[in-house]
Amino acid sequence: MKILILDFGSQYTQLIARNIRELNVYCEIQPCNKPIQYDADLKGVILSGSPCSVNDADAPSPDIAAMAAHLPVLAVCYGAQLLAKQAGGEVGKSAHREYGRAHLQDIGHDPLFVDVPQGTQVWMSHSDTIKKLPEGFKLIARTDSIPVAAFKASDAYAKHAVYAIQFHPEVTHTTDGRQILKNFLIDICGCKQDWTPAAFIQETVARIKAQTGGKKVVMALSGGVDSTVAATLIHKAIGDNLYCIFVDNGLLRKGEFEQVLEGYKHLGLNTKGVDARKTFYKELEGVSDPETKRKIIGRLFIEVFHDEALQLKDVSFLGQGTIYPDVVESMSVHGGPSQTIKSHHNVGGLPEIMHLSLIEPLRLLFKDEVRRVGRELGIDDVFIGRHPFPGPGLGIRILGAVSEEKVKLLQEADAIYIQHLRDSGWYHKIWQAGAILLPVQSVGVMGDERTYEFTCALRAVTSVDGMTADWVHLPYDLLAKISSDIINQVRGINRVVYDISSKPPATIEWE
Repeated sequence: MKILILDFGSQYTQLIARNIRELNVYCEIQPCNKPIQYDADLKGVILSGSPCSVNDADAPSPDIAAMAAHLPVLAVCYGAQLLAKQAGGEVGKSAHREYGRAHLQDIGHDPLFVDVPQGTQVWMSHSDTIKKLPEGFKLIARTDSIPVAAFKASDAYAKHAVYAIQFHPEVTHTTDGRQILKNFLIDICGCKQDWTPAAFIQETVARIKAQTGGKKVVMALSGGVDSTVAATLIHKAIGDNLYCIFVDNGLLRKGEFEQVLEGYKHLGLNTKGVDARKTFYKELEGVSDPETKRKIIGRLFIEVFHDEALQLKDVSFLGQGTIYPDVVESMSVHGGPSQTIKSHHNVGGLPEIMHLSLIEPLRLLFKDEVRRVGRELGIDDVFIGRHPFPGPGLGIRILGAVSEEKVKLLQEADAIYIQHLRDSGWYHKIWQAGAILLPVQSVGVMGDERTYEFTCALRAVTSVDGMTADWVHLPYDLLAKISSDIINQVRGINRVVYDISSKPPATIEWE
């Protein structure tokens, strides 16, 4: 069974899905302009917020009454205003923008608000407001400044229950938002909380077996959590009919190629390591432009992987570690799903070049769910707890032209940095960390010797999904130790700086 979330373009849509998944109920997001496929598994529909106004000429406006003829509906923010307008109510600009914390008053005795106390804090984010409810609709909550904060459609409106809330239950600032969602999912829609990592694994393995029919699958591995978990699921379904390729592009972290191959051996994955360092270094020589470097690295990866994959016979499928945020990012409220997921996918274009069908066992999971599945599969934390690492690797952490010498410098500095984070217990408190080699040399003094060497920047951020990030307030004494060890142990670096920029306006990576 599942819940469908119709996306009207809200920045919070993925948060709705994450909250529902964390209640162990399966859900999917689809653009609001895509027709709903009603089947026995679908138990309810949630309408998201939107940057649009329902009074805009081109505002998305699917028929809510038609949905409610099939299933219960929960309309959030824009969805609530759309429901009110479609049913004959009045929506207009509020006297002032309603944004931030508010407290629900006069909460009615209703299944949606079971175990939700009077005065509970909610989060508002809208500029329109509902000025008049449709005929027969029932007000079930208000705030001090908003007369219509939550309401319920009349029995005459539709066969199933239809609720509308002007606030956002999916954000942490709404204190009892999870309880409200649970009430809708369990008590109103009749969902069961049985969507667990173990259940996902069982269903996915069975689906892969049926999809492949005993045919061979080839897959590129990166050492990261997504590709590792995806490969383990495919391997669980088809065993040694999965052929994995791990390419060393010369831009990995220190010792990573050997460590990852050893880890895959313990997982039982049939993996071939390919040393392509010289090929990448040669093509990157003298290239400073970040986008050009990315394109060269991506193109070479495809060429190397393609050449290796062609040595295999009778391969019918290409495995990928695509995850749900990749899929959701390709959706458009007005244009529908796009034709590509991400332009920087390492294997972009390969399915067409090699005439292969795709297998993407994780395409419906968020990153934290991938980790939960990985732990359920028994995958070592060296893979599951690994920080995100960019596809172009150290190629975009060396500002300016890349050379083998600079790679070695950065690998040494980065290894010292990451080891200190692990030893101090900070590694697992951080979303992503890494060292960056700057194209800046400065004067230094070591003993009686004058040096003129490179500067290394350290980056560490906290984040949920990488869309926004804040810099980590590492202790000064830890930073001092890291800086001292890098300068003393890495000949060629005589200055270390720490990046205290957040995203936005900066990005996590420097290039």
